[in-house]
Amino acid sequence: MNFTAASKIDPDAVIRAADQAASDINLIRQQIGQVIYGQEQAVENTLVALLAGGHALLVGVPGLAKTRLVETLGTVLGLDEKRIQFTPDLMPSDIIGSEVMDQDSDGRRSFRYIKGPVFAQLLMADEINRASPRTQSALLQAMQEYHVSVAGQRHDLPSPFHVLATQNPLEQEGTYPLPEAQLDRFLMQIDLDYPDIDAERAVLLNTTGTMQARPAKVIEATRLQEIQQLIRQMPVPETVLEAILKLVRSARPDADNDHAKNHISWGPGPRAGQALMLCTRARALYEGRLAPSVDDVKALAEPVLQHRMALNFAARADGVGVRDVIAKLTQALN
Repeated sequence: MNFTAASKIDPDAVIRAADQAASDINLIRQQIGQVIYGQEQAVENTLVALLAGGHALLVGVPGLAKTRLVETLGTVLGLDEKRIQFTPDLMPSDIIGSEVMDQDSDGRRSFRYIKGPVFAQLLMADEINRASPRTQSALLQAMQEYHVSVAGQRHDLPSPFHVLATQNPLEQEGTYPLPEAQLDRFLMQIDLDYPDIDAERAVLLNTTGTMQARPAKVIEATRLQEIQQLIRQMPVPETVLEAILKLVRSARPDADNDHAKNHISWGPGPRAGQALMLCTRARALYEGRLAPSVDDVKALAEPVLQHRMALNFAARADGVGVRDVIAKLTQALN
């Protein structure tokens, strides 16, 4: 079996580190399961996004535990967490901070920078699409370059730095669509659906009494960074690399397939392939495996691609959605 350049690293060391990381991840999953009922797929994808070192966008109607999931992850992963409630009147300075003028006892004046809540290891951007596009774009530099610029001065963000944003469906009143450039910064878009009856019964029984379960810290932020570096060292089979290339390139309007020609307006760029490479490794480790498979690519195709492509009017007329197109393109990997 042929592997990418990651396989040049000492395989025995990777195996030992992977075993320990898999054990830590299992403890993390157990802690999350004590306070989040149902939503197993959403929990898995969100944790995979963090293990891969990226940001995630959680989409769903209010009341599906999006905010609680983010708070739980911050506690369990030992991350310094801050929360911003996005509202229509939120300003960019409310996110990145601003300069204020100080005056000393001699009357001399100078500017002092006061950091905003973006200076956190885990930033919860709650209801991100309720703020104006100008305010949403204040996160662009932070999410991609891991620093912000204020008055021409660079200010580095803490490490690690992750943004977990929640979003209400766009058809709801008082929401704004996120700019395409910002959407591309999210490693995955994770959709939360209504829980099944057993999960909803557990919610009713466990969250309406006098005592509620609280998560405990499992690892420190430095340990999370070690796992993130390990994931980048994991070998990727050539078959997985080819599947990623085939899938991403087939989702572009100039690709040689019927959906591309008839339904796709614009498609994913190379950053989508990078996201799939990292997320397939993270998903493999999440499940206790040492290398990803093509099945990982198929499982992650929708959350990685759906916010990185758009369909044309012909697709709407035909009743075709983004998920339908991705599903068909994924089937072609067989």
